[in-house]
Amino acid sequence: MRGPKNCTPRKEKVLNMSDWRIPLSDLNFGPEEEAALLRVLHSRWLSMGPEVQRFEQEFATFIGVKHAFAVANGTAALHLAYLALGLGTGDEIIQPAINFVAAANMTAAVGARPVFADILALDEPTIDPGDLEKRLTPRTKALVVMHYGGYLCRMAELVDFCRRHGLSLIEDACHAVGTGYVEATGRAPNGLKAGAIGDVAAFSFFSNKNLATGEGGMITTNRDDLASRIRLLRSHGMTTLTWDRHKGHASAYDAVLHGYNYRFNELGAALGRCQLARLESGNQRRGEWVRLYRKGLASLRDWIIPFAAYSGESAYHLMVVVAPSEAARTEMVKRLNAARIQTSRHYPCLPSLSSLKPFRTPGLDRSDAFAQRIITLPLFPTMTSAQIHEICDAMVAG
Repeated sequence: MRGPKNCTPRKEKVLNMSDWRIPLSDLNFGPEEEAALLRVLHSRWLSMGPEVQRFEQEFATFIGVKHAFAVANGTAALHLAYLALGLGTGDEIIQPAINFVAAANMTAAVGARPVFADILALDEPTIDPGDLEKRLTPRTKALVVMHYGGYLCRMAELVDFCRRHGLSLIEDACHAVGTGYVEATGRAPNGLKAGAIGDVAAFSFFSNKNLATGEGGMITTNRDDLASRIRLLRSHGMTTLTWDRHKGHASAYDAVLHGYNYRFNELGAALGRCQLARLESGNQRRGEWVRLYRKGLASLRDWIIPFAAYSGESAYHLMVVVAPSEAARTEMVKRLNAARIQTSRHYPCLPSLSSLKPFRTPGLDRSDAFAQRIITLPLFPTMTSAQIHEICDAMVAG
């Protein structure tokens, strides 16, 4: 069968971001990303080579962690975290009811049971340390914490909880790349960031994330034992990789456990290295826009702006507001849609989803209310102040 004569695509109608005057997110790409992709294409090596290795090294240094492994996506990172910790059939993993579905899905994938905990409050939608004791059973083996919107959970309390009960601590840091860890004392111990606090952490580099490669993720740990297992599990349990054999560092391989194909690619790693270099400036700009939002929306009566009183660092991944009621949320979304301003909802309360209803437990009132009333507003580094003012004006009008 003969292949196509060239790679020129046929002209087809393509939906694009121009359907929204102000989209929910946009890429922060420049000529550096274009040059990086060309560098990889010219190298003629596309999977798990030198770009991936450098990306991992640079990311580990940035986060302040010993080991970083680039993987296919954030879901794969969570799956590997559970597997490396030996979590499986009969185990229970406590986790927040407000999160993306991946953490719960991967819990089920390893045969464990997700146990959902409530959030602290509508203005602090991270997992409530005070809700955890009643979720404990003899089968509890781990706790997943999710740094919602780029704001750290109350990590000192959560670390203490895990230590007292002998639990593994897993950070879902997909929103929090670059967030510094500031203790209650106001001190950042050794410059640590989200992803270097728990036993293991997962990051996502999906297109709407602060560090975007399209798909992709990273798993980080300071534990050598977990790093050894992750390295094998990521690539079929194989003792060497194709790049090792290509460079003459090995001539054969063994498969010593049942692993997966969660490898990352050179093109994504090249993008990731560029995105990492501009991450801090992008996060700073996000912070400027969040502060402008808070000022512009201050006159909205009975609305809540989460983390408005937060004193720690943040990656400012999301800008969210909580409506006074579900009906008020619906009306506001209609108003913004009419102005072609894109919105979203981060997230539904997980046990409200069909596949997770069997894991529903009482005592998730704050999570339910948050999910029913939340609106996610546009936020990305390349926004303009005029766009922020336009969104705020549309929301406070009438």
